[in-house]
Amino acid sequence: MSTPGSLIAGVLLLCFVAPAAAAPDAIRGEQLYARCQACHALAADRVGPRHCALFGRLAGSVPDFGYSPAMKNSKIVWNDKTLDRFLAQPLKVVPGSTMTYDGVADPKDRADLIAYLKHANDTPECAKKTSAKP
Repeated sequence: MSTPGSLIAGVLLLCFVAPAAAAPDAIRGEQLYARCQACHALAADRVGPRHCALFGRLAGSVPDFGYSPAMKNSKIVWNDKTLDRFLAQPLKVVPGSTMTYDGVADPKDRADLIAYLKHANDTPECAKKTSAKP
């Protein structure tokens, strides 16, 4: 039979020994975004479309960007879940996409990158782009 003291000690031990899942790190995500900048930018279209206002946007819907028919017809709305799935295996999620990147294999890297992209609208780059709209 355990005493209340040994129960509390056991719980405290678990708190220190059990690995806690780290919250997504947007600062680390910004560093990881450097990989994306070969083709993407936050506020401007390049080889890939801009990422300002990404969350809640329908894939393939940035005006005047030359998407593949596969992306235009994917019916994906970008959110944490769809972006995580796409970043893991872009060509499997949207076969026929012109995105040539193999994906981000590490779930922690994807979570950090998504955390950064979620807050991208708070960056001066995106704020300037948003305020410039008519």
